Amino acid sequence: MKIGTPKETYTGERRVAMTPDSAIALQKLGHTCVVETGAGQEAGFLDADYKAAGVEVVKTAAALWKAADVVAKVRAPDATEMKRLREGQTLISFFSPVADEAKMQSAAKKGATVVAMEMIPRISRAQKMDALSSMANIAGYRAVIEAGNNFGRFFTGQITAAGKVPPAKVLVVGAGVAGLAAIGTSTSLGAITYAFDVRPEVAEQVESMGAEFVYLDFEEEQTDGAATGGYASVSSPEFREAQLAKFRELAPEVDIVITTALIPNREAPELWTEDMVAAMKPGSVIVDLAAEKGGNCKLTVADEKIVTDNGVTIIGYTDFPSRMATQASSLYATNIRHLMTDLTPEKDGVINHNMEDDMIRGATIAHAEEVTFPPPPPKVAAIAAKPKKEAAKELTPEEKRAAETAAFQTQTKNQVILLAVGAAVVLGIGMIPGMPASFMQHFIVFVLSVFIGFQVIWNVAHSLHTPLMAVTNAISSIIILGALIQIGSTSALITLLGGLGIFMASVNIFGGFLVTRRMLAMFQKS
Repeated sequence: MKIGTPKETYTGERRVAMTPDSAIALQKLGHTCVVETGAGQEAGFLDADYKAAGVEVVKTAAALWKAADVVAKVRAPDATEMKRLREGQTLISFFSPVADEAKMQSAAKKGATVVAMEMIPRISRAQKMDALSSMANIAGYRAVIEAGNNFGRFFTGQITAAGKVPPAKVLVVGAGVAGLAAIGTSTSLGAITYAFDVRPEVAEQVESMGAEFVYLDFEEEQTDGAATGGYASVSSPEFREAQLAKFRELAPEVDIVITTALIPNREAPELWTEDMVAAMKPGSVIVDLAAEKGGNCKLTVADEKIVTDNGVTIIGYTDFPSRMATQASSLYATNIRHLMTDLTPEKDGVINHNMEDDMIRGATIAHAEEVTFPPPPPKVAAIAAKPKKEAAKELTPEEKRAAETAAFQTQTKNQVILLAVGAAVVLGIGMIPGMPASFMQHFIVFVLSVFIGFQVIWNVAHSLHTPLMAVTNAISSIIILGALIQIGSTSALITLLGGLGIFMASVNIFGGFLVTRRMLAMFQKS
């Protein structure tokens, strides 16, 4: 089939849904590719680059829509593009089925198939096609860059001859994909970073990136975000009040606030109120990544940057991914390419739109002259939520001592049994008629070497076990013991081989410990 990508018609949109690299991968699936002249120019991809990749370049959008069996684009189609959509054609783009219900109905009536990229279900198999996450990652990174561009100070603290510069304090509200990207960028720039999310299970992720998680003194049975497709659940009014109270407490302290709380196909919740903005210091910056859906900040104006009376800059741009068009286009085109790989299982250039597939069904909003939105729940949960474990019963000191004594007795009993069995085996081998004394001497040394090596490794904490420190070290110890016995042989060859064995086994042992030390040093804070 022929896959076409037109030039985006949305004002200010610089991204493109097909890059020369993704086109090469699509052709390997048996498809042919076509783009409109200048479609990738603002993202840094010239027509000559597409031609070099074997892509046909057509002059007009009308010609492209007429020629293509599959149209892949970024933004939802405008009125003109909807008129060009025809029966049997497949459209892949962001679509917003709730806001664009009329367009969705129109596409279904025409007999076209529409795949909405924001509807890709959040299941493990579909992560490579998750365009929302790809774009959110870029938006989170770019939000920090925009904040730094409008912030009048350093992010990192400095001590100079001219004086001491304190580090900036950054608060990231929402620790989803965009939030984590913002946290990573902020901490890498040296700012003191705080993060808040209604899902307490993300606290470890936040802290692992060097930020401080903001906890609330409030207990509420929260719906597991993982079980709801990876998004935060709606909180109770009481929880919201506790959350706003915490933000009011932080507002005078923080220099930069980045809000990322947004669930697809819903209005953005208001989290940063007017009085919080008024409490912030002059020169502070707010970047609202939810501006397109109303904004998390009360004063946000979509697609604009404003400065309040008290000197706080509020950025409400809705095109953060487009501001990094080359990177965003590469990631989005890769998402499209992975989607086409699933739609072309035989790699023969023929699309198999299997509506029994959870991923394909979830993303399809119109197919076979029917509106297929909203999709049914996926057969497999997005991310399996951990079942809650019952709290372990607290043991009394007497019960603990009794349990420890019983465990020690069991361990001792098992060791005695093993030693008895081992002694019986050695004795049995020694009683075999004609068994040379030298063999028994070597065999006993071998058994003792195995026993000592096992005991040494068994008593090392499991967290310290590495491939170089565990089994191979025990084997090397056995080799060294055997070589030490043989090195006193009257044969020069045996002595040489014994010396080489000791040398190589020693290198393995000491090398294992050195590697282990370096591995442990990676997890130590400097």
